[in-house]
Amino acid sequence: MQDVIIIGGGLAGLVSALELARVGFGVTLVERKTYPFHKVCGEYVSNEVRPYLESLGVDLDGLDAARIREFWLSAPSGKLLNAPLDLGGFGISRYVLDYQLYHLGLASGVNFRLGQSAENVHFADDQFAVTLSSGETLVARLVLGTFGKRSKLDKTLDRAFMRQVSPYVGVKYHITGIDFPKDVIALHNFPDGYCGMSAIEADKYCLCYLTTRANVRTHGTIPAMEKAALYQNPHLRAVFESGTFLYERPEVINEISFAPKRAVENHLLMAGDSAGLITPLCGNGMAMAIHGARLASGLASQFLRRKLTRPELERTYQTNWSVLFSRRLWVGRTVQKLFGHSWLSEAAVATFGAVKPALRAVMKQTHGQVIPVANRPFNKETSW
Repeated sequence: MQDVIIIGGGLAGLVSALELARVGFGVTLVERKTYPFHKVCGEYVSNEVRPYLESLGVDLDGLDAARIREFWLSAPSGKLLNAPLDLGGFGISRYVLDYQLYHLGLASGVNFRLGQSAENVHFADDQFAVTLSSGETLVARLVLGTFGKRSKLDKTLDRAFMRQVSPYVGVKYHITGIDFPKDVIALHNFPDGYCGMSAIEADKYCLCYLTTRANVRTHGTIPAMEKAALYQNPHLRAVFESGTFLYERPEVINEISFAPKRAVENHLLMAGDSAGLITPLCGNGMAMAIHGARLASGLASQFLRRKLTRPELERTYQTNWSVLFSRRLWVGRTVQKLFGHSWLSEAAVATFGAVKPALRAVMKQTHGQVIPVANRPFNKETSW
């Protein structure tokens, strides 16, 4: 019998595992890949979580994370406006950050099951049975679902959003050798999509864009679509023509869903993208995953110490998750409708340019408060 099984080794899973292991609980984390690995992700993180991450032992300066202070927004025509990021953020690849958290987890006693996936989760008699792809079954008092944007397990659990077909495709590259400020995150619009770009570690940049399957099908291949659509924005054309692309082929994910999701499903606590995905337009999914992991692990600790019943745990988590994130997700989905179509994007950039306080207000709505960092004892008898 495990205390906790965590399914998915992204930011939410790694942070939750680290927190729970450090207060003395037995934690097993199941991840289908082996660290380090790349993920489709914008790789910009709001400073709302920087002090908290550093309190966990992540040395962001030592990892050469870029410091981001300004936001650029461009229309497909190339018209550009900029605004300061009030809170600011940092850029770091998932390849580096997740690998650092993985090693911190190992040092804290997390039991990692890498190269395996969870095929099924069954809840009965107040405990979970998790069947792995190896055929092994693990039993635990609690399971956290942190398996990302879209998983076979979502279908197994019959989650509502899986019944809706999503048109979106996400594509990510790492590039170098471009003339672009290291303290800027840019959002460049193009027909049927938008592209985020910012510096990460080691003089590299993350370029990650969202478009539709129909856009790719129209042009036949991703490279052909990029030349036909992304190149219409002169800022993106300059990047593609001057940059050195470091992947043999891009990281791609299909059918990304921005539909609302429940934070508790079949008694699993969902965190990170498994609980709700913020639109790339607003960024900050990494910060939300870290926020959610802190919330989930704190309440899980109280449940495992029998200070909360399971119904109290699930009700409190769903309520608190909604308080933290529902408005951010709603703002992201609402503002997203202004982009992805050429004339709407042009109009939105012109409007935000004329009324810059409106742009800063939107950005503020998609960022949270700085997580307070307290000196807390690492043992499972005490409360956080």
